[in-house]
Amino acid sequence: MTLSSMVHEQTRLIHGDSRCDALQRTPGPVIQRGSTVLLPSCEALYDGGKVTYGRVGLSTQRTLRDALRDLEHADEAFIYPSGLTAITGTLLALLSAGDEVLACDTVYNPTRRFLAGTLARYGVTARYFDPADDAESIRAMITPKTRVIFLESPGSLSFEMQDIPAIAAMAKQAGIMTVIDNTWSAGVLFKPLDHGVDVSIQSLTKYVCGHSDVFMGLAAAKGHAAVLLAASSYETGWAVSPDDAYMAIRGLRTLHSRLAHHGAAALKIAEWLEVQPEVQSVMCPALPSDPGHAIWKRDFTGICGLIGAVLKPASETAVAAMVEQLKLFGLGFSWGGYESLAIPVDPQLKARTHKLSYPGPLLRLHIGLERVDDLIADLRQGLDTLSQETAAPQRKLRAAG
Repeated sequence: MTLSSMVHEQTRLIHGDSRCDALQRTPGPVIQRGSTVLLPSCEALYDGGKVTYGRVGLSTQRTLRDALRDLEHADEAFIYPSGLTAITGTLLALLSAGDEVLACDTVYNPTRRFLAGTLARYGVTARYFDPADDAESIRAMITPKTRVIFLESPGSLSFEMQDIPAIAAMAKQAGIMTVIDNTWSAGVLFKPLDHGVDVSIQSLTKYVCGHSDVFMGLAAAKGHAAVLLAASSYETGWAVSPDDAYMAIRGLRTLHSRLAHHGAAALKIAEWLEVQPEVQSVMCPALPSDPGHAIWKRDFTGICGLIGAVLKPASETAVAAMVEQLKLFGLGFSWGGYESLAIPVDPQLKARTHKLSYPGPLLRLHIGLERVDDLIADLRQGLDTLSQETAAPQRKLRAAG
């Protein structure tokens, strides 16, 4: 006797047969939505080796984790609802009250806020080292409380390169775990876990998702760090929706192609910026003139679209006038999408322990997927505006004199 002949239509609509023929094969994965997971037996209900609740991720999330684990050469990959939660989730997994973090002074500012706020309240301390410090200088800072060294190379905003293999080897000798924010490389241009780092973090919001419309983060790990992350991820309950996981998988399909375009365009624009009269210096490790070029050339296979430019002395007003009238470069935070962005970043540098001093304002540029000659033309007319705004007060002074 079938269900339909036994019960009312209201019940049939709820418990109707959900079985189907084998799914047709498509290039993209199935989006499997569900909080409840129906299990075959009471024994399976409490089997810790099975997925028993949708929060831990169903087939779509599993497909994404598998791809990301392969991308980062990891033992395990854990996905989070944003890049910041990947950072905070990793630090919560690896640290306990009374521990200490040594962090590169170039870390993403929200990382700094978490260290100074939440972790400080739980008894974790943080000290910052200069991004120019070598492994032995960092070793000298280690105390019995030091548990984690947090790295980022190139550094946020100012693009300093660190000798990651040397720092990771030193940390291993000292029994300390290393974590790196690997968002700039998108997991493609640099493989931190192959160089001895314990945890590689990415904001998948950036290049992996690639279209400025999804928040997601990744922590990929090897060894004991992977065990700690697995336990903490389960305990804290971070979850990513299957629809967002699908979007990240879709982004992965074109990641290498997009990243190659971003990188080639960024290098061309960096080389162009170097010879512009309004520009003091360009921050791009692929340039031979960049202080970190040798490390980049040794460890990385390319660049992404994120670069910096130090302008010659100009007022805040002049810089704002330049940025605000750019036509193709949007004014907004984040990066890694298809669109180009430009922001002045000097206000963000104030939080640093090791103060930076540049002769002029610092701009961060994300080079998107537009035609390079169009972007160069937009920057040129922006620099013209900067020159006009800078020259106007001088003309007034001369007229008054």
